[in-house]
Amino acid sequence: MDGKISIRYKVDLERMLLNGSAQPTHMQLSLLEDITDCFSDDQQIGSGGFAVVYKGIVGKRMVAVKKLSQTLDMHENKFHKEVECLMKAKHKNIVRFLGYCSDTQGRIADYEGKFVMADLRNWLLCFEYVPNRSLDKYITDASGGLEWGERYQIIKGICEGLLHLHERHILHLDLKPGNILIDDRMTPKIADFGLSRCLDKDQTRAFTSHLCGSQGYLAPEFYRGQVAFASDIYSLGVIIMEILTGEKGYQEDENIVENWMNRLEASDNLETQLDQVRVCTKIGIECMDLDPKKRPTARRINDRLDKTTSVTEAGISSSS
Repeated sequence: MDGKISIRYKVDLERMLLNGSAQPTHMQLSLLEDITDCFSDDQQIGSGGFAVVYKGIVGKRMVAVKKLSQTLDMHENKFHKEVECLMKAKHKNIVRFLGYCSDTQGRIADYEGKFVMADLRNWLLCFEYVPNRSLDKYITDASGGLEWGERYQIIKGICEGLLHLHERHILHLDLKPGNILIDDRMTPKIADFGLSRCLDKDQTRAFTSHLCGSQGYLAPEFYRGQVAFASDIYSLGVIIMEILTGEKGYQEDENIVENWMNRLEASDNLETQLDQVRVCTKIGIECMDLDPKKRPTARRINDRLDKTTSVTEAGISSSS
């Protein structure tokens, strides 16, 4: 009977993968064990401080299953908050969330010489499988690596994904190249919502007593226990400058356009591409302003990039 149930759930998951509008759902632990070969080492594709990620095989398709690894030290509410944020976030530049599993089973365990009933928690998240690794594997300076057009589309995609989150009152709070996945079309997808916060409709900031996140990408106000939409914007600025220069924390526009001019000198669209470089550089520096109030909003950033893109496209079409 269990085998038939597992097959049915697997068929349901296959249908969900084929239907992009399908809503995330609760998943059985037995299903996630089945598609990952019981979370075997051979299926492991990544790990971090709080989770291990496995590849799951679903028919001819694949998914990624994130298994939280320190559940004893983690409050259940934290897992619920991550699921809440993921349920609200649905966009082409955000990794697609398929479902979750929250399974607690009693197990007899030896505790200081006594046998006690302990809760074995299994908290898991299931996502689309994104094949081309994370953005940090692609970052180089202007002399090599990705072409400018690819970098520009990645910058635009990240900005569009972040706007979607902010419009749904979600703070990501751990934006960095390692948490941005790249698919087979070089489309960026924001991932890892383990530190995210969902704000109330009229709420603009939150307070935290725990300094979490990644050094070098954290906004200064983070160290004062305050987080807001502008905190994500600061992280975005660091990422944009890193995509432009290959360096983390680069805050000057000096030499950036010149370096790209050398790379693009043989391009048919040299001026339009250099205009994009200038705009992205200006946005990146503004995003990294130490004063949160002086940083642009995600909406303002996207409007500027849309305007730059439309001007570029108009210039290309008029010259062809």
